[in-house]
Formats: sequence, structure tokens, C-alpha cells
Amino acid sequence: MLRKKTSSVGQRAGRTNILTEVATKSVDRRAFLRGSGLAIGGLAAISATGGSVTQASAQSAVNGAVETVKSVCTHCSVGCSVIAEVSNGVWTGQEPGWDSPFNLGAHCAKGAAVREHAHGERRLKYPMKKEGGEWKRISWDEAINEIGDGMMKIREESGPDSVYWLGSAKHNNEQAYLFRKFAAYWGTNNVDHQARICHSTTVAGVANTWGYGAMTNSYNDIHNSKAMFLIGGNPAEAHPVSLLHMLKAKEQNNAPFIVCDPRFTRTAAHADEYVRFRPGSDVALVWGILWHIFENGWEDKEFIRTRVWGMDQIKEEVARWNPEEVERVTGAPGSQLKRVARTLANNRPGTVIWCMGGTQHTNGNNNTRAYCVLQLALGNMGTAGGGTNIFRGHDNVQGATDLGVLADTLPGYYGLSEGSWAHWARVWEEDLDWLKGRFSDESFGDSKMMNLTGIPVSRWIDGVLEDKENLDQPDNTRAMVLWGHAPNSQTRMKEMKTAMEKLDMLVVVDPYPTVSAVMQDREDGVYLLPACTQFETYGSVTASNRSLQWREKVVEPLFESLPDHTIMHKFATKFGFADQIFRNIEVNGEEPLIEDITREFNRGMWTIGYTGQSPERLRMHMENQHTFDRTTLRANGGPADGDYYGMPWPAWGTPEMNHPGTANLYDMSLPVADGGLTFRARFGVERDGDNLLAEGVSNPGSEIQDGYPEFTMQMLIDLGWDGDLTPYERSMIEYVSGFSSSRPGAEEVGETSQQGELPSDYSAKVGGVNWKTDLSGGIQRVAIKHGCAPFGNAKARAVVWTFPDPVPVHREPLYTNRRDLVADYPTYEDKKFWRVPTMYKSIQDKDFSADYPIILTSGRLVEYEGGGDETRSNPWLAELQQDMFVEVNPRDANNLGIRDGEQVWVEGPEGGKVKVMAMVTERVESGVAFMPFHFGGHMEGVDLRDKYPDGADPYVLGESTNTAQTYGYDSVTQMQETKATLCKIWAA
Repeated sequence: MLRKKTSSVGQRAGRTNILTEVATKSVDRRAFLRGSGLAIGGLAAISATGGSVTQASAQSAVNGAVETVKSVCTHCSVGCSVIAEVSNGVWTGQEPGWDSPFNLGAHCAKGAAVREHAHGERRLKYPMKKEGGEWKRISWDEAINEIGDGMMKIREESGPDSVYWLGSAKHNNEQAYLFRKFAAYWGTNNVDHQARICHSTTVAGVANTWGYGAMTNSYNDIHNSKAMFLIGGNPAEAHPVSLLHMLKAKEQNNAPFIVCDPRFTRTAAHADEYVRFRPGSDVALVWGILWHIFENGWEDKEFIRTRVWGMDQIKEEVARWNPEEVERVTGAPGSQLKRVARTLANNRPGTVIWCMGGTQHTNGNNNTRAYCVLQLALGNMGTAGGGTNIFRGHDNVQGATDLGVLADTLPGYYGLSEGSWAHWARVWEEDLDWLKGRFSDESFGDSKMMNLTGIPVSRWIDGVLEDKENLDQPDNTRAMVLWGHAPNSQTRMKEMKTAMEKLDMLVVVDPYPTVSAVMQDREDGVYLLPACTQFETYGSVTASNRSLQWREKVVEPLFESLPDHTIMHKFATKFGFADQIFRNIEVNGEEPLIEDITREFNRGMWTIGYTGQSPERLRMHMENQHTFDRTTLRANGGPADGDYYGMPWPAWGTPEMNHPGTANLYDMSLPVADGGLTFRARFGVERDGDNLLAEGVSNPGSEIQDGYPEFTMQMLIDLGWDGDLTPYERSMIEYVSGFSSSRPGAEEVGETSQQGELPSDYSAKVGGVNWKTDLSGGIQRVAIKHGCAPFGNAKARAVVWTFPDPVPVHREPLYTNRRDLVADYPTYEDKKFWRVPTMYKSIQDKDFSADYPIILTSGRLVEYEGGGDETRSNPWLAELQQDMFVEVNPRDANNLGIRDGEQVWVEGPEGGKVKVMAMVTERVESGVAFMPFHFGGHMEGVDLRDKYPDGADPYVLGESTNTAQTYGYDSVTQMQETKATLCKIWAA
């Protein structure tokens, strides 16, 4: 807190009056500002920042000229541009980016306050460690050496998998890529990030339906929608600028806006049709809508015939969901759902939008696939105004996922197979045998540790607490690195506290100390390392629509903070592999060159087309934002003429190929070279004798006017197109195949190879190289030259035969108060996957509903983001929302003897409880309670403020809803269940 100076010495009370006051009651704006030592007005602002008023002069005006720097907001995934005003190295002001096609001069509360994120006084200012229960300042060298020595000891005793490297959606693309590479060089797949607990069920469900697990269109493309169907999302608070794009469609197209949510949100207030339904019954609701579509023949039969496989099996399941059964399970009236179905059928193309309300369930993958099937049935895929617009929550959660900060993939969604590791070893120019030697040589089942999916972040607690004999790894997790991760965003916080205390070592790398610093009762073995914010470094970041944008550095790192990639270099040096991991990346002092990292992942990420966006092209787009159309995102003239803004992936081939990017995935109305695409041929060419390839449809200009499989060198040879390869491309393909042992140098791309007679074994050796592993990009270039999509032309599959539920089905949440539905719609049997035992039936078989009768769900607020550490440390946001609360319906409140504004206890069936303020409101229906998830710093009624390092406690603390949230994980991805558990509430 800022304090008035006495005798020219700044003094700060141990804990200020405003904080004590906030703990007991609400404070208005002026009181908050006054108590925080902040005042309104120019002179007050000058004195608060230590400035003074002096006589102006022309020379001083020149020397103090304001520089403007373009950056990207570090909160949600819309990707709003921020124009920072910098004077003498100090960030003094900001404006929204008026030229940005994403925000068009708009900002939400969080975006308008990001300057404080960088300049905030509550930041962690230097490395610290806990020693004898007290926080002690240490140097960077001490920190790296002590942590490094401890980790090397754990590695020697228990193997590399006993150190868990938890990454971040707050890293830029280059840092995220380097982090996953770093984990590989350490020798573990125990690496993950926030996407596991926000959209992993989206990625799995959507990718297994039509090929890629990402938003198919864009916020801007919603301008073209004739109807909008939103389920499990609250854009008005979670991503406010995105709502402007939705309202544009509502106004200019008269597009009906349908919002399905258990809670009447600020977004629902804009709806033409609000559908309230029971938490955890998404599949039943969607099938109830589809029942009317199929019953009335409103589906797009030609689209289904040519581009969809398995819809007949979907129809069999949907037939069970007549209006009466749907209302029994969901609570939504059949007459309302018929009206919704008719609206969607009569207003095409329509878009389907979802967020974490649909994903955070034990059957989340079923939910996301049901949403996809709805769009396939309506024929709304691959068209402007249609698609599935999946709103992501963090500024680079899309990019960090794409770059492989996951326990089950390498960068670009390459899996953990031998072939995937061989591909990245070639990109890194690393000896594959040496890389294998970094991993434990133990096996579990048929898999070596190098090929075995790691423990997901949702289950890291169990990696610590579970008996070693029950884990598919050599030993328990003994050291935890939380690098840009808020632990209060995860469920089972009481068990997390126990796990943190059992660790040998806990390392937190973050601009702010996070709740990790205070929620455990350790006396030592905790390290806090100050990473700088993203405004103190630079690099690319991927918005929710798959567009890449380039952030420029606004200011130099403040205090003793360092960029994340510099900290990674320090650790790599300590562990002895810095020369190898940075062999193709220039290092200036201790800071790896960001542009070199970009170019390295450009050389490897062929699967999703992160190969055409060079640093130069990205910077050029940022400098010429004004040339891009606000709806199509396409440049109309200027240096980027014809490109889509940010080259949304896939931007095929090399940067020199100048592919414009792909604005709308799977759009068959455009040539592939112009951003068109098919559905991906990812699942083979036939199933049970049925054709899985598209039937008689293709992109304009395609020389194969039907379905076709993914491209390989053999396919080029068979088609006679291999002669279009340049000598360099052919020689690189031969190198990748092992036919040639020498890695070729780059040659002129425009030449074609003149091949004589090929050796008899040529096809057998070289033919297997495909569009994903060809390091030259030649196979992609030649396929596109002939009008074809490199990944083939197939049908979307409505039935995913590799999942526990091939056809999406409704399953009751583990903790359900509808015991009458458990017999009809039971959960799964207990099983082990992702290295850990996972309970399903053993929990659901117990009836908790008598003692815990109220359904508990959670969500976002407009003022805060994620775990809330940085936003609750921002006075301009903290003043707006000072209390953690629970929303309770008036009927429930009256029955419980609770009044609005009073303190109550909320307890979950696993015993975790929180003390919060009651908000009595009809936003939630009777029997449902809602809590936001951005709060932390209290634990079961205890204020932990005095446990923070001095000066680093957020302005606002509160209980975390996840202390009361319970066990429950998706059957495919281990996504946590936060939207449908149970609780009981009583007056405190």
C-alpha cells in the first residue's frame, strides 16, 4: 500500500487498516482509494508516484517524448491490442488499439487496467525462500543452485518423473514451446498447463470429430451468423469484448440469440431465448433439441451424406430423448426446446458457442462432441457464420496448448510415439538415443516412460499422495514447479494443501507469489522466483480464433524479475544441457533470442500449420492492422494483401509460400491456397465397410474431386506429382526417411527436381514420409499446388469408436442429488489411466444428497481472471469486487434462515468448507448455488494474509470455491468437474 512519507522515509504498516476493514464489510470506491493510499486527481497522482511539479521547457519536452508500443492484453483470449505510452522507460498510460480488428478500440475492465499488472507494487520483487517459517531474500544464483541441487538429487534417487514441470497459458508461444522442450530434455512427460482444466475436453472431443481441436471460425465471423446458440459460457463477464461481436450479429442480422445455462448470467440478459437447465445435463439437452430436428426432417441431409459419418447411430440415441425424458433429466420444457430447434433450423448458418460450463464435467468429452454433432446435423460447419466458436479463457491458452505444454503430446499435437520423438529430434538436431537416455528406462504395460502419457495437472495431487505401487511411474512426485499457475483454480484444495506439505520442494515462478505461497504450512523448501510480466518481454501469442499476434516489449523487466525463457536458460545451464537445447537458438547473455525460437517451431509444427508465420510476417501484420477487414479478417491491399489477420493456423508450408492462413476451418467454398479446407482424414479411409472419406465434394481447383487420404510421398509418386518437388525438398524427404544420411542445406524452392530412374527400394523407404514429418514442407506445397488439403478430404465422424462412449451419452455427475436417475444414467466403472487410479462408480454409489442437497457450480466474474492473484493485486479492479460470495436462490435462503450480505458456510461432501458472503438472487434457481473461482488467501475461515511475503499480498483475499469442490474427472482427458457437485449451506 502507498503511504504518506514522513521525514522523507517511506513507511508501510505491517497490515493496513483498509485490509482489516475489507475483511469485515464492503467498502465504497472512495473509501477503498483513500484507504489504499490512492487518491483522485493530477496532483495526488504525481505525489503518489514520487513526482513533483517543475517548470516546463522545450528541451525537457523533447527529452521526455512519449513513445507508443503495441502489445496484446494478457487476460482472456480475444487478443485485444493495447497501446502503451512509455516515457523514459516508464509505462505512463495506455489506450485500446483502435486499429485492431479484434477490439476496435474497446476494452473490458481488466484490459483497461493492464498497466497496473506490470507496474503493480504487489509484485514479487526478488527471489525468496522460506527458511524456518520466514521468507528470506536470496539471489538468483542461490535460488538456481539450491533448487537445481535438490532436483538433481531427486532425479538420482527417484528418476526424472518425480519432478513435475507445470507450465502456463501465460507464457508466450516461444516460452511455451521452450518449456515443453525443456521438460523433454529433463526427461519427463509430467508437464501440463491450465488447458487441462479449462478446455481439454474440447480439444479431445472436437479433434476427434473433424480433425483439429480448436475454435473453427472467429469472434469476427459471428457477424455473419443468422443464429447464435451459447451453452455453458458467460462472455459478458469472461470475455466482454467478444460479446460486442455477438451483439453486432444480433443487431445487423436480427440473429436470434439463445443462451442455455443453469444460471441467469449477464450474457443471458441479452438473450432472445434463455433456457435454464440442470447442471451436468448438457448431452440430454442437446439431444432433446436434435430430437425435434430429426423428428421434423430439419437436418441437412446432403451435408450429412457427403461429409459426415455415423449420424445414423446418433439418431438411434437421440430417439430415446423424447420431450418428456428430456424434461425429466434437464428440467427444460419440451415446448421450449422445440422452439429452439425450429429457430436453429430456420436461421442458418448459425454458430454454436461454449466455454467451461460445458467442459468441466466427468463426461465433458461427451458434451463437446454433442455440440459438434448438433452443428453437423444442421450443416453449419465449414461456412461463414457457422462453426463452433469455442471461447478460451487465458490470453495464450490456445498457443500453449498448440505448442505442446501437455502431458500427452509434443509441440503441434504430435503424440508420444517413437515417430513423434524422432520427428522432433530431427527438428532439434538432437541425437535420439541421447534423448531417450534422459528418460527413465522403466516400462509400464507396453510403454516406456518416454512414450507414456504423464500425470495431468488435474491429478498432480495424487502423484504425491497415492501409494507408489498404484502409480504408473517409478516413484511419487517429490518436487513441484508451478510456473505461472494458480493452484486455487483446481479442485480438492484441502488435499492439495496436504500434497504441498509432503513435497520435498515447492517452486513457484510467477510475477506474483500466488496462493501457493500461503496455502501450505511448510517451514522451508518453498522458493518464489519472480518472472517478469509479458509486457516486459516480447514474442507471439495465439488468440482464441487461432490468429497469431506479436507483442512488443513495453518496458524492461522491473525489480529483479526475469523473462521466463531466461529462467529456463538458467535451469538448463545448471542441469548441463544448455548447449544442446539452444544449439540452434542464439543466446544473448542468458536470454535466448525469441525470433530464433519462433523459427525453430516453424521448422517442426507441420501438423497444424504453425510453419508459415515468421516473426517478420507477424510484425508486419501488427504494424498494418488497419488494412484488415473487421469481419473477414482479410487484408484489403497494403503489405499483407490477401492474408488473414494473424495468419490463423494452419498457415501451410514455409513463410516463403505466403499461405494467407485459414480464417474458417473446413470451408470448402475456397481453394486450399486461399484458406479453404476439408475435414481432416485422421481416422483411416473406412470403418466397418463404410467409406470415411468425403463423397464427391472437394475445394474449388482440386485436381482430386472426391475424398482422399492424407498426403504422403508415396501418394505424390502414385499421382505423378513428385516431379514438382524441388531438389532440396526431395533430398530433405529422403533424409527424413533414412534413405539419405546427410541433412541437406536449403536450396532455391522454385526449381523442380529432375529425377532419373529411381532405385527399386525407393518407394518402400521414402514413400512413408508424410505431410506431418516432411521438414521441407514440400509435400504440403505440392498438394496445395494441385488444389488439395495436405491432411486429406474426409468425413467428420459423429461416432468416436476410440472413446469410452462412442456415441455421446448422458451420465449423471459423481455427486448427484437425482438418485432416481443414477440407475438409468450411471457413471463409469473405476479405472486407471493417465498413470493414476480414478474413481467413478465407487463415489456415485454413495448417496450424499440428504446431507448435501444443493447443486454447487462455479464460474467467472468480469473484474478478475483465473486464480485472481494479479487482478486482485490491481487496485483499480480490486475495488470493484471486494468480497467472495455465494449466490443463493431466495427460496433456499429463506428456508435456511440466510439474509443477503450475511456470512455463510458452504461445505462440499468431501468435507472442504468455505466462509463467504451470501448473495440472495434469482440468478440461480432453487436447489442451485454459484460461486466465482478467482479468490484465494483464506482457507476454511482462516485469513492467510500474514503468511504472504511482506508487500506481496493481494489487496483482496477470500475463500476459494475449490476448497469446497470435489473429486471428479473426465473419462478421456482427466478434466476436473467443477460445474456439478453438491454442497450444504448454513449461516456462519
